[in-house]
Amino acid sequence: MKIEKQPFYQPTGDEVTVFEHCYAQRLPLLLKGPTGTGKSRFVEHMAHRLGRDLLTVTCHEETSSTDLIGRYIIKGEGTVWVDGPLTRACREGCMIYLDEIAEARPDILVAIHSLTDHRRRLYIDKLGEEIAAHPDFMLVASFNPGYQKGFKELKPSTRQRFVSLGFSYPVPEMERDILMQEAASEKAVATRLVTIGNKIRNLTELGLTETASTRLLVDAAKLIHSGLPPRLSVKVAVLEPLTDDSDTRQALEDIVNLSI
Repeated sequence: MKIEKQPFYQPTGDEVTVFEHCYAQRLPLLLKGPTGTGKSRFVEHMAHRLGRDLLTVTCHEETSSTDLIGRYIIKGEGTVWVDGPLTRACREGCMIYLDEIAEARPDILVAIHSLTDHRRRLYIDKLGEEIAAHPDFMLVASFNPGYQKGFKELKPSTRQRFVSLGFSYPVPEMERDILMQEAASEKAVATRLVTIGNKIRNLTELGLTETASTRLLVDAAKLIHSGLPPRLSVKVAVLEPLTDDSDTRQALEDIVNLSI
């Protein structure tokens, strides 16, 4: 996929420089961080910046190496081979992004091993073929580290095949500016939303599986900008996605009511 318009991304450190150097050296890159901290947007931004086509695969527990490499399909009276996105990227020199790679089946990690070291080759057992990655090929993956219970981890042997970048929530002033840019939010509104987000993130005693991401705050800011009442906007865009527990939701609503 060619990204026609460069997506907005607000750098928070040296991640742009690191990405550019990894691309120049054809090193695989792993992005680590909680949901909604801008990992996917960053990859889209960099693909456009570097002028590369981007193929994105959102991994889940059913994603297998066949989904990435390819399969035979029935066509007419026979079968034909269809390349998967990983094979296409290798042949054509695309950038491929494996989002939430830790959620995928273990055979995917085996399949990419030979692409994440000096070999830069993909083995296709079903074809008996070995592909040398195109010079412009780059593999980027992301995962949500197990900073709370219930998240899958990557094996150290896999993690050590990548250069790694850690993502976290932006500092308040930067997060406010992101909301103003992404949602055309007024400064005062953006400031209140960021304050709410940080208060929720600090409520570790509630045991939330996920916390208030920048993405959720942007959604709330967009709803407020469209004319939906602020408290209702925060409720449906931030609180409801975080929990179904009535007591926890009430505790979160109390924070919102004191802040907006």
